[in-house]
Amino acid sequence: MADIQLSLIMGLNDRSRPVITGEVKADGINLVATVAHPSEIFWRQLHFAEFDVSEMSMSSLLMAIANGDTRWVALPIFTSRRFFHTWSLVRTDAGIEGPGDLRGKRVGVPEYQQTAALWSRGALQHEYGVEPKDIVWHMERWEERSHGGATGFKPPEGVRIERIPPEKNIGSMMAEGDLDATLLYITDVNLVDRSRIDLSKHPKVRTLFPDPIAEGIRYYQKTGLFPINHCVVVKRSVLEEHPWVALNLYRAYDAAKERVIARTRELNQMYFDLGLLPGETRSVLNTDPYAYGIRANRQTLETIAQYSNEQGLTPRVLSLEEVFAPSTMDL
Repeated sequence: MADIQLSLIMGLNDRSRPVITGEVKADGINLVATVAHPSEIFWRQLHFAEFDVSEMSMSSLLMAIANGDTRWVALPIFTSRRFFHTWSLVRTDAGIEGPGDLRGKRVGVPEYQQTAALWSRGALQHEYGVEPKDIVWHMERWEERSHGGATGFKPPEGVRIERIPPEKNIGSMMAEGDLDATLLYITDVNLVDRSRIDLSKHPKVRTLFPDPIAEGIRYYQKTGLFPINHCVVVKRSVLEEHPWVALNLYRAYDAAKERVIARTRELNQMYFDLGLLPGETRSVLNTDPYAYGIRANRQTLETIAQYSNEQGLTPRVLSLEEVFAPSTMDL
């Protein structure tokens, strides 16, 4: 039987690269790949459904499903993870010494519903007692170029969201002091985001946390959460005709990731051989921080579903069975 041809759009990272380039192939599938920035990918898919397989925002996917959009079925392939709240930037003259000082402040966000913002607000609320309604939000993306324009987004009750005018953006407003902080800052060139100023060298801007790495470690050790940002989705119509596609794609992505892990262990071997790393730390390299599958990530996935409902983005807490392909639930 000839391979079926499916279109794919993904962001490029070490774990997805072998699938995109064809170095690792999914059995029975010929993938025609396009590489793009995630902001653009999600906008194109949610509005126009151009591709059969794609990377997808977890937050946008939950909202779409909760609002009756059944076009997509998720696979537990998690292409992006970060401690997003540690990325927050603040003005040094805004009187913000810690997370609690964000109350009452003007805080930028590319898009209120995006997954990074969802996780950051969850951390602010559950770790520092700062609720979304305590902040005045300024959103950069306009509806025609936003993810929320396709997911039924409306400002949650009690939350104040101001639209940043077209002639301005988060970067310019941070530089000029029109914002006190930004929860997330994207300068990568794409069809959705419009900030371009490099704030890392601005004398009046610093990170919210003096040591973002230390805060990420603290958060992980306390909560056990390594926040999931993106997953992979397949058109439901494809899986209805070819249900085997779900597991074949999963196996390919997992094999691609295992190549990266094996190479990492190989590159580190010399440090053990030279005694530069103690032998007892070798077991750490057997830990997979980017584990795929439901079982290894159930707590994190259930937490994001909880946060989405808690923050008024979804009207109820979605079950994982509503989101992921049935054949992947035991992975």
